[in-house]
Amino acid sequence: MRITLASGSPRRAKILDGLGVEYEIEKTSAREVCHPDDPERTVRENALLKGAAAKARSRVLSADTIVWFGGRIYGKPRDLEEAKRFLRELGGKTHSVFTGVAFDGDSRVVRSDVRFRELDEAAIDAYVERVKPTDRAGAYDIDESGDLIVESWSGSYENIMGLPVEPLREWGII
Repeated sequence: MRITLASGSPRRAKILDGLGVEYEIEKTSAREVCHPDDPERTVRENALLKGAAAKARSRVLSADTIVWFGGRIYGKPRDLEEAKRFLRELGGKTHSVFTGVAFDGDSRVVRSDVRFRELDEAAIDAYVERVKPTDRAGAYDIDESGDLIVESWSGSYENIMGLPVEPLREWGII
């Protein structure tokens, strides 16, 4: 089955490549919503909005990922200073990663939990030198130098990367 991925995320493309899924990329300019007290609603609605904004009208896969900690949504940081602040706040603590995935108007939300190592300024500086943190929810990517900051996780690793495989199986994509 060939699908349209309504996302420019290289992490999502990497997951689909690894699964052998045939796809084409269509970046959309959907306006994202934020419901500060409801991470599941936020990612579900954003995934559906991105899918609806795609020019392709069928077989469209879209997703949205956020980090949830302390009753607050951590999206992509605006700049390096905000990225470092996110990492300071998450250091030594456990947070949740929510990804909303939509396929042809149907949607699922998957949650995983991630525990960060204790992070001092040197560890944060070393991490942000290796990774482009402003393009990642919560300012990090578990798959790219994640060993520098992640102590452990539970749930779907691919979810933490931004595209859980469980819904893809349900929909027959893989």
